[in-house]
Amino acid sequence: MPIPELFLDSSVLMAGIIPSQGSSRVLLLLSEDKKIRITISEQVIIEIERNIARKIPKILNYAREMILQSQIKIVRDPSKMDVLQHLDWISHPADVPILVAAANAKTEFLVTLNTKHFLDNPQVALRAGLRIGTPGDALKWLRERFQEDI
Repeated sequence: MPIPELFLDSSVLMAGIIPSQGSSRVLLLLSEDKKIRITISEQVIIEIERNIARKIPKILNYAREMILQSQIKIVRDPSKMDVLQHLDWISHPADVPILVAAANAKTEFLVTLNTKHFLDNPQVALRAGLRIGTPGDALKWLRERFQEDI
């Protein structure tokens, strides 16, 4: 079986770095163990660093180290033209670059804690051609995938 590829938005990455447990942390640990591949965009890095620097600046170096240890792949943000062409994918324009980056990276699952913009409207996943869910949803999906190979 190919290694499952997931795209994490900043809410999930932040939740995986700050608490020492929970579904978001489990995803980072699975990536560190090379059981899954995690991809993020440059925008996610910028958002994470800005939020940590503002809220808990003393853990910024720890956060950077955790990202390195988790073997996270960082992809370029989509072009402005690419974002403009996909404004109809989601109602909140600020989320379009994340959605387009996940689709362009050809990941299988976009993991987010932003239920209001990404999950409450099932059309978002259909338009982007992605599975979209919470970290818990992603772990359930991974369990099902891993059991198929047993």
